[in-house]
Amino acid sequence: MVIGLGTDIVEISRIAQMIERHGDSFLKRVYTDNEIAHCQQRKHSSEAFAGRWAAKEAVMKVLGTGFVRGIGWKDIEVISEVSGKPVVLISGGAGEHAEKIGIDEILVTISHCKAYATATAIGLRDDLL
Repeated sequence: MVIGLGTDIVEISRIAQMIERHGDSFLKRVYTDNEIAHCQQRKHSSEAFAGRWAAKEAVMKVLGTGFVRGIGWKDIEVISEVSGKPVVLISGGAGEHAEKIGIDEILVTISHCKAYATATAIGLRDDLL
């Protein structure tokens, strides 16, 4: 059963400027070590960082909370399977809230072009549990 749906779009140049302006302090505030390592391996790392930014925003919309006290950027981690499929891992306050509202799984898709990155997330409850 679908519990929540969220989507986000971000200008890649905006994220690139934040990285250029604030460097590691920005990266370490928003992304996990795994996300940073994954994105920095990419030829166009700004696109990868922007895609993960959009995914985190989309997940917040699924949760219906935004980034409020007790829920932080790094509570949402986007990893990639070998195939490249993005997978959302949630922990901390985000994980607690997801459990509270009955979300068992969050699906996400990420896409980008030269100027924009977008992501859509769907929060699911497994009614068979």
